[in-house]
Amino acid sequence: MNKLSIDSKNLFDSGHKLIKALCAESAYDHKIESVRIVETHISWVLLTGQYAYKIKKPVSFGFLDFSTLEKRRFFCAEEIRLNRRLAADIYLEVVPITGTPDDPKIGGAANVIEYAVKMTQFSAGRLLSERAECRELGTDEIEQIARVVADFHEAIERTNDDSPYGDALDIKHWFDENFDQIEPLLEENHYIKQLRVIQNWGDDEWSNKSSLMQLRKQQGHVRECHGDLHLNNITCIDGRVMLFDCIEFNPMLRWIDVISEVAFLMIDLMYFGYQGHAFRFLNQYLQYTGDYHGLSLLRYYLVYRALVLGKVSLLRMQQCQGSGYRLAHSRFSTFMNLAERYTRKDQVVLMVTHGYSGSGKSTFARHCSESIGALHLRSDIERKRLFGFKALDNTDSDIDQGIYTEEAGMKTYQHLANMVKPILNAGFSVIIDAAFLKIWQRDMFRQIATELTVQFLILDFTATDEELAVRIRKRKNDASEASLEVLQQQRNSAQPLSQEELTYTKTVDTMQGNALDTWLEWFRKKS
Repeated sequence: MNKLSIDSKNLFDSGHKLIKALCAESAYDHKIESVRIVETHISWVLLTGQYAYKIKKPVSFGFLDFSTLEKRRFFCAEEIRLNRRLAADIYLEVVPITGTPDDPKIGGAANVIEYAVKMTQFSAGRLLSERAECRELGTDEIEQIARVVADFHEAIERTNDDSPYGDALDIKHWFDENFDQIEPLLEENHYIKQLRVIQNWGDDEWSNKSSLMQLRKQQGHVRECHGDLHLNNITCIDGRVMLFDCIEFNPMLRWIDVISEVAFLMIDLMYFGYQGHAFRFLNQYLQYTGDYHGLSLLRYYLVYRALVLGKVSLLRMQQCQGSGYRLAHSRFSTFMNLAERYTRKDQVVLMVTHGYSGSGKSTFARHCSESIGALHLRSDIERKRLFGFKALDNTDSDIDQGIYTEEAGMKTYQHLANMVKPILNAGFSVIIDAAFLKIWQRDMFRQIATELTVQFLILDFTATDEELAVRIRKRKNDASEASLEVLQQQRNSAQPLSQEELTYTKTVDTMQGNALDTWLEWFRKKS
């Protein structure tokens, strides 16, 4: 007897004979362990052990149309095409379902009655959403995702002026659609008021940023993305993360600004309580791509993605009872709070590091940025990008040569200054990770903080001479090309912090194992 479990009480009530008949072993041309059916509002997925078969429901909504067999065949093919970009090992082929609804066969040469996407089935427990729920989501997975998404965004198709996708008015349409669908389902005044606050903010933000949205399209930042990038659509197989189940049914939801895609994963990580992971993903993605201009739109897209996930949770509330209802309600409330959170700009801080090579600036700045939700700008990476190199490239530049001349240094610090202003204006704190051994370098950023009326801090890093040398010798696979000779040059030319600078400086002794915790405690009291 074949085992059968059903993840929807409405499956048989719907009278769908085909799905019921596909629970029989005779429907398959391979051995099956069992059949488990997972139902969503637009599809059924039949899990057989070795393979999974996804069948699209004959439905038509405003955002998709699967109403005819030919349309379902087309979108099955689109699902294969699009997902093979990121998960070729999972997405195998489109297979016909032949026979009759009472006696169907996967494959075969008889009359085609339906189509399915055939996929390799992976073991339960491998979704990153499952790991997140168990508090087992590690930084290794996040770093892999950042690299995969950055490389993916670099490779995929881009819009141009003639493209029908990615216009500012279309972005507003999908943002506003959330309010049209959420408000009629709300009963509690608290949520109604909260929704209106978010809507008013969204109207103002779009008015202020619509020209930038249009410019981003013209510059090619609207691309054929995944479109549904959250933890439930990412798995880990043999230690390698894999992104799957992208949006195939509506190109308007797939051809989006890459920063909107980044925001989707960030807001889902925040839902699970992983703010540090969210900012690790963001910072590493930006260090790979250099797309810091997109940060001016990040808040808008964070709010949008929180609304989308909140809407999905609200719709589930309408279909659930008991514990399922309570979970959906909790998810809805959390996503609404996240949406409202990013309509507000908290106090932002501009921090610059100060210290010799090997003093621990980059390691500390990375962990600090994750702890407080800040952007981490590395001069080693941005200097190389400015002069046409990748982060890990060896530029063969000696002291005072190549990209390390005095002139190149001035260009690098000016470039960092130009980068930091729009980030601060967007409401994000920033840590500039550079040596800052010259007074003019530190003054440049102090003046920016004064101009933008944000708090300014210098983080002064210290370690023993012996430790500096050990760290430099051990360094590998890093953007820094500093050597012991560079360290000696820094000692000879450094200009010490002035008495005035010391009033807004915090010393960080990276020889102490609790340096980050000590600093965070000080910072939070000061803030």
